[in-house]
Amino acid sequence: MPVDSALKFVRPYLIGIAASGLAAGFAVSLAGLGAWSDAIWTAVTLPVLLALLVEIVISLRRGDLGLDIVAALSMSAALAVGEHLAAAVVALMYAGGQYLEHFAERHARREMTALLARVPRTAMRHRDGALDEVPLELIRPGERLLIRKGDVVPVDGIVAAGVAVLDQSALTGEALPVQQTAGEAVLSGSSNAGEAFDLVATHPAADSTFAGVVRLVEAAQRSRAPMARMADRYAMVFLAVTVVLAAVAWGLSGDPVRAVAVLVVATPCPLILAVPVALVAGLSRAASLGILIKGGKAIEMLARVRALVIDKTGTLTVGQATIVAIRSASGVAPDEVLRLAASLDQASQHIVARTIVAAAHAKGLALAVPAGVTETPGEGVEGHVEGRAVVIGGPRFVAARAGASPFAHERMPGSLAVAVAVDGRPIGLLILSDQLREGTEKLLRGLRKVGIERIVLATGDRAEVASHIAAGLSIDLVRSELTPDQKILVVLSERKDGPVMMIGDGVNDAPALAAADVGMAMGARGAAASAEVADVVLLVDQLDRVLPAIQIARRARRIALQSVIAGMGLSMVAMVAAAFGHITPVQGALLQEAIDVAVILNALRALRG
Repeated sequence: MPVDSALKFVRPYLIGIAASGLAAGFAVSLAGLGAWSDAIWTAVTLPVLLALLVEIVISLRRGDLGLDIVAALSMSAALAVGEHLAAAVVALMYAGGQYLEHFAERHARREMTALLARVPRTAMRHRDGALDEVPLELIRPGERLLIRKGDVVPVDGIVAAGVAVLDQSALTGEALPVQQTAGEAVLSGSSNAGEAFDLVATHPAADSTFAGVVRLVEAAQRSRAPMARMADRYAMVFLAVTVVLAAVAWGLSGDPVRAVAVLVVATPCPLILAVPVALVAGLSRAASLGILIKGGKAIEMLARVRALVIDKTGTLTVGQATIVAIRSASGVAPDEVLRLAASLDQASQHIVARTIVAAAHAKGLALAVPAGVTETPGEGVEGHVEGRAVVIGGPRFVAARAGASPFAHERMPGSLAVAVAVDGRPIGLLILSDQLREGTEKLLRGLRKVGIERIVLATGDRAEVASHIAAGLSIDLVRSELTPDQKILVVLSERKDGPVMMIGDGVNDAPALAAADVGMAMGARGAAASAEVADVVLLVDQLDRVLPAIQIARRARRIALQSVIAGMGLSMVAMVAAAFGHITPVQGALLQEAIDVAVILNALRALRG
């Protein structure tokens, strides 16, 4: 067993040994055998001191100088000057404090570790008319799987038939289940909340969305916060101050017990307890809302962001074209234009055709079966619907067969026009556009309130499209027609006002996400490259999660600093009091551990709100 694991294993036993030994010493003393009490207290202190020394050696080998050295000095000095009770109290409180810190971090991580606990190991695969339960690594794209009621979807895929009722709360934080019909994509990591259904795998397990999320969670749990590293950086300074104060107290008073009291009251420093607990609590709180922050460094930097650079397509906008308007000829209902177009487009695999068909289904229109269909790639589709000749496609494609559409000029910047003609006569125009996400302006105003001083839209789209989207939004600058390397320059140029956050979702955003102080990737189903380089991943594809992410980060950092300032201030006051002889070693040990417990409980407030 590794030494680190062994130390975690023995921590509960060290508490038990110290507590029982302390009680036994008091019992022996009350029985009139005071000489034995000191021996018992020494005996129960030594195992804790030994474990502490092992931890110090391990830290030093890693290049870390921790404040646990003060705890070792205080126990050793207390034993050396005959303050056996104080040594035993420090041993109990130190062992208890370490276990409490471990318990607090474990409690704070529960939302994140819940994701890891949900990882499925096997899947039910259809093979030769039978079902086999096989390890996930054997699943290949194109294979058909049975997802039973209550199962966690093991790989990304599409619904083969029927309707899948999925609980995505563990990934996205959304409480309501979603329904996916045949042909629609399913996110791995979702739970089947309905009846069993068949899924056709589109990715191997190792490349699935949920596997990527799990890797990100594991990376987040391994991360160490800058504030926690700051504790190590200044450990030598605090250690020197403590030792000097103890030496001065001893030198001026001639009483070594005062030096011991100073060492005892400085053990251990709240800085190394409060910071990791508060930041891990913030990580856990964010994860419960579908916001995955990759460790302490990311959450601390997120709390300091002052400028925002944001992508357009898939970030400010939904990232998928929808029908925003239907223009129809006199005597033809708009829904009839959509019905005829969708009926013919059932024969096409083009993304625009699928959008039109989906819009017709959403309206409950009864589609006919097309016949004699001919598709010109990238141009349009021709065929017969209910015995009528239908043409659908770009305005020029349709105009060449049925004359120009009278609605061709009715387009907005960035929109796509699809013309429809029946029996040689133009009957309508479908206008598709990538819509601005709902609540975007409210979000931008909220970001201003929490300290974001500058917001820049950076997109590769044309200037007219970018300006149209930005109209009416609280955006300071619009940069359009950018290449990926130009987006990096935009991020770097905004650093003059403070740390910069970049939000994007595509492969072309990955370089800028990596260059930013904080990169945030939209949605677990976005480009893998973006999620991999980003510091924060929104597991649900909703822009409104940006504001709570920043609020949680700032609250966690604020609570950590509060705990550090209060804990260190109280410790310094107590050390001075001990140097003047107003606090005994036993009193100092009890006082310091009370401070440690208080700062840990305060740090756990980051789990709420």
